[in-house]
Amino acid sequence: MKVPASKAQEDMHKEAKSAYFDLPALDVSIAFPQATPASVFPPCVSDYYQFDDLLTPEEQAVRKKVRECMEKDVAPIMTKYWEKADFPFEVIPKLGALRIAGGSIKGYGCPNLSITANAIATAEVARVDASCSTFILVHSSLAMLTIAQKQKYLPSLAELKTVACWALTEPDYGSDASALRTTARKVEGGWILDGQKRWIGNSTFADVLVIFARNPSTNQINGFILKKDTPGLQATKIENKIGLRMVQNGDILMKSVFVPDEDRLPGVNSFQDTNKVLAVSRVMVAWQPIGISMGVYDMCHRYLKERKQFGAPLAAFQLNQQKLVRMLGNVQAMLLVGWRLCKLYESGKMTPGHASMGKSWISLKARETVSLGRELLGGNGILADFLVAKAFCDLEPIYTYEGTYDINTLVTGREITGIASFKPAASSNRSRL
Repeated sequence: MKVPASKAQEDMHKEAKSAYFDLPALDVSIAFPQATPASVFPPCVSDYYQFDDLLTPEEQAVRKKVRECMEKDVAPIMTKYWEKADFPFEVIPKLGALRIAGGSIKGYGCPNLSITANAIATAEVARVDASCSTFILVHSSLAMLTIAQKQKYLPSLAELKTVACWALTEPDYGSDASALRTTARKVEGGWILDGQKRWIGNSTFADVLVIFARNPSTNQINGFILKKDTPGLQATKIENKIGLRMVQNGDILMKSVFVPDEDRLPGVNSFQDTNKVLAVSRVMVAWQPIGISMGVYDMCHRYLKERKQFGAPLAAFQLNQQKLVRMLGNVQAMLLVGWRLCKLYESGKMTPGHASMGKSWISLKARETVSLGRELLGGNGILADFLVAKAFCDLEPIYTYEGTYDINTLVTGREITGIASFKPAASSNRSRL
């Protein structure tokens, strides 16, 4: 068979195309005028049991200002950035102006919010866009909470004039993070770090990188602060994600990176110290799927009333009402579990098992809720323009990070039984028969 020349192939392809093949896509409001896309975000109608009554005036004010900002400034642009897998740097000043970075930290320009107010802010950001929520959570509830050199770093981080990331996970160690291999070797005046991290949110553009590494002399985990563009440091974007596409997760490589003594984290001397931060951040992570579920419910509620088939709005059909009510019931239950988790923390009664069960159970119910929303929207349920498909994908990494569903259940299981079951029993060559 004779293969045509490349020019001949190009001509053949041009002939095969229609005259309108390369035209841009129709705007969704023209292509599908019967329902409003998520760029005009729907009003919040998910608070059926009047959860707002449980909040203080301060917490209600936080909810109001975050909701207004997200609906006005983020909703119109989020689909475009999600599709391109780019981060919307233009919204960072607007998120900084909300004064929610630093959450419950007192002083150093941080807002000193209650844990509940911090959680409400997390949910309200996630209701509109989970990627922006993850960006703030990594920056605030992980990195800022870990940094001990508060006066040096926190004021600019609190205003989002600088951005932080938090690097624990490695290619070989995800759930088994305590076995990490990155090393920190003591030298005169500081430390030399060598190793690799993976899945680190914000890492490709972070000004401040919180890194965990093993001290070979003690075999314990220590924490360090690295600055952007330090010699020997490299962070590159992980491509081809299907969820949280706007979040810039990266691979971090460190080759003989020098960190001065002043940037070692004095409070991190073992993996248990790292776990203390994770326990708090899991409370915030639990509120991400709450927010996502609220947004999906709000979108479905509006869509079912706007979209008509067989001469009636979709909201008039029994099956659709049943699914919508299931979604609404899940949201009420998630809100109350999340609220109780915050109150346990504020009273000093929260345990790691509480936090893990909250995160795992809420993310499981959110998965069910978003799946129902996907069904309700039919064909539009696979378009990011109508939020649900985007939320469906964004929920998957949240179900996994900060402890997978299974690992978090085992944390709670260990607490209630007194028996750890993370590692399989030692195998034996001898037959049990």
